[in-house]
Amino acid sequence: EIPMNFVDPKEIDIPRHGTKNRYKTILPNPHSRVCLRPKNVTDSLSTYINANYIRGYSGKEKAFIATQGPMINTVNDFWQMVWQEDSPVIVMITKLKEKNEKCVLYWPEKRGIYGKVEVLVISVNECENYTIRNLVLKQGSHTQLVKHYWYTSWPDHKTPDSAQPLLQLMLDVEEDRLTSEGRGPVVVHCSAGIGRTGCFIATSIGCQQLKEEGVVDALNIVCQLRVDRGGMVQTSEQYEFLHHALCLYESRLSAETVQ
Repeated sequence: EIPMNFVDPKEIDIPRHGTKNRYKTILPNPHSRVCLRPKNVTDSLSTYINANYIRGYSGKEKAFIATQGPMINTVNDFWQMVWQEDSPVIVMITKLKEKNEKCVLYWPEKRGIYGKVEVLVISVNECENYTIRNLVLKQGSHTQLVKHYWYTSWPDHKTPDSAQPLLQLMLDVEEDRLTSEGRGPVVVHCSAGIGRTGCFIATSIGCQQLKEEGVVDALNIVCQLRVDRGGMVQTSEQYEFLHHALCLYESRLSAETVQ
């Protein structure tokens, strides 16, 4: 059994931070949590977002940010984080509703202003398993390009029937990450930011390890993830699915080698 490493609420010394958590038991581990720049010196709550920096392949610092699905009162914080961290890609792995609300609609149809960040949707591309939006973020005279992937065919607390679409998503995101070298972490969220989010990040790290080393240590990857954010890869089914995705990638690599 790998320890979950969930956070005791007493570890977070910010008054009223509970108002910004989607689930009261799923909190950001203090040592790796993302701190927003405060609106003023005394306002510690404005620094708080339920998000953690996650190490990537071979311990690369801040390769990803894992976060919860934005709530109505945290949408501005979310965009502030994307801007502050200069994130080139957002990966969303949840529907807005699955029985209950999982995430609010936090992007505009064409143009929206969220706190100090203006978000413009430049194009929308509907692929088979996910939708890609090309966004421009503006603040003052500065702009940032961000790609938003919305993958909707993954049921909460369960796993997809096939790992192929997730693998394709991961490869597309990896390509974007490489072309935006020198920019910030890839932001990944589902609803709580640990189950599906953990699976996606673990798959991404595992595929890099397979490509570079020819072997993969899934157990070690999950342990590293849980140090950075408690509960990552939430269920045994998701852990099995991670293995399934890595096997699929391995056979893909073997096929490429044969060619």
